[in-house]
Amino acid sequence: MKPSMKLFAASLLVIMCLMANEMGGPMVVEARTCQSKSHKFKGACLSDTNCGNVCKLEGFPRGKCRGFRRRCFCTKQC
Repeated sequence: MKPSMKLFAASLLVIMCLMANEMGGPMVVEARTCQSKSHKFKGACLSDTNCGNVCKLEGFPRGKCRGFRRRCFCTKQC
């Protein structure tokens, strides 16, 4: 192996080790978030608070306005 390739491989290994150390050790797995378009929200969604209140009536813990057409989407942990 050429000396320049050895230097490149060693440098790459050092960088990968530093990046792994910066990630904070063991990775934590987070629960997935499921979303569903609200069936009861009418009109354009302009307020996350209003969307969230309607989603609570539908049995979801929270809701958020999303997309270009500003629709209300209800979310929960699945």
